[in-house]
Amino acid sequence: MGIREETEKKVFAYIEEQGMIAPGDRVVAGVSGGADSVCLLLLLQAYGRKVPLALAVVHVDHGIREDAVEDARYVEELCGHMGLPFYLARRDVKSLAKEEKCSEEDAGRRARYQAFLQAAERMGGGKVAVAHNSNDNAETMLFHLFRGSGIKGIGGILPVRAEGGTSIIRPILCLEREEVEAYLRERKVAWRTDSTNSGDDYRRNRIRHHILPYVEQEIAPGAVGHMDQTARQLRETESYLAEQTKKALQMCLAQTESQGLRVLDVAAFRGFHGVLQKRMLFELIKGLSPTGKDISAVHVRDTLTLFAREGNRTVTLPFGITARRQYGQVVLERGAAPKWQERPVEVPLGEEIFRIPFVCSLGGLGELEFSAFFVKKHWELPKNQCTKWFDYDKMKECVVVRSRITGDFFTISDGAGNTVRKTLKKYMIEEKIPKQLRDGMPVVAMGSHILWLVGRRISERFKVDGDTERILQVRWNRGCKDSETEEKDVGAH
Repeated sequence: MGIREETEKKVFAYIEEQGMIAPGDRVVAGVSGGADSVCLLLLLQAYGRKVPLALAVVHVDHGIREDAVEDARYVEELCGHMGLPFYLARRDVKSLAKEEKCSEEDAGRRARYQAFLQAAERMGGGKVAVAHNSNDNAETMLFHLFRGSGIKGIGGILPVRAEGGTSIIRPILCLEREEVEAYLRERKVAWRTDSTNSGDDYRRNRIRHHILPYVEQEIAPGAVGHMDQTARQLRETESYLAEQTKKALQMCLAQTESQGLRVLDVAAFRGFHGVLQKRMLFELIKGLSPTGKDISAVHVRDTLTLFAREGNRTVTLPFGITARRQYGQVVLERGAAPKWQERPVEVPLGEEIFRIPFVCSLGGLGELEFSAFFVKKHWELPKNQCTKWFDYDKMKECVVVRSRITGDFFTISDGAGNTVRKTLKKYMIEEKIPKQLRDGMPVVAMGSHILWLVGRRISERFKVDGDTERILQVRWNRGCKDSETEEKDVGAH
């Protein structure tokens, strides 16, 4: 059996083992032109001869390198030879990094995934395939180990993960970099080399160029493969612990009607092993925070002290969260959320939004991305909590993003085929949204009419129907939980 046959057999078995692709799936492949992504594309096409699937390609130009045009041209020509749809997305990553005050690595990652997910939505809810390999996984494991991480982080890159309503799959995560290049040489297919990957500007490159090669040559040959096996065991362990944590929380949590409040029974909590205690507290504190970020072991340890001794005491945590001991309970509560935006942000509806998305920052709550497109024949409305679709032609007034104001209302269905008005205040009361959280919830509105209480319901008046010709899409990008957990550098791979 040759290299091609061995590689395809290995990857196909991995795809099926992880349940990545089912017959009839629509798959968007992120292809930069580098060896990994070209290998991914060829393997997906080969798998498509075994299992029917619809395959398309997205290439993202980050606007960083002068030779990026050649990368895009190469990928487009490759798609032409393979008879595959090709989509080019251009992003100014340097400007995005400055605006968001983050690294170009982080900005590039966000730009790529936004482009991939947008393409998947246009395909009607397809899956996104990206080209991480075993070496990338080893680099991620080391990176997290060095900076401090739990089992989940050291477990490396997930083969399959959910992003909103879309699955991100990594079919070649089972291959090492040498196997990728050997497969391409066997098939006599060239690839592009990104100059930014040869330097040490990015932290991951230093692990890639210096640490892993030294380990492989001087300490433990085959280290990458061994680390991949360890990562699988750690992911299995994490999955089991997550399940046990969920069950433990069900036994410890008192029933509450407030989204910003969690009440733990001290006696029940003490009955669990310390590992599960820490995990329970981490999940609760993270759930009360707006983004889930910046919650660390020290916050969990501080909260854990409340269970050790009796007496009314309080611990102050990030994002206005407090934990307090009262009798036989520990109460975790998030305080009043400040208005995220004092002035409304106007959404520039017009021809340009059909070409270039408009992004509105929500501060610690992420961002809203507005785009518009014409309805395609047989287009089915996907279901997604973080993305909503509206009839663009019903937007007769200025659309803004803002905090709630007096007089805001929805139109809702009365169950008899009619629509009625309901005030936003009444809706929040009925949904038992705590008062201290209401001003911190952004809305998309046209006058006093609420199109979308972000993260919750939309108004019936602006829903897409059979007569809709143009759609306004609003995506809530809540931010990556760990911007460096599952990603490579900005350039091609």
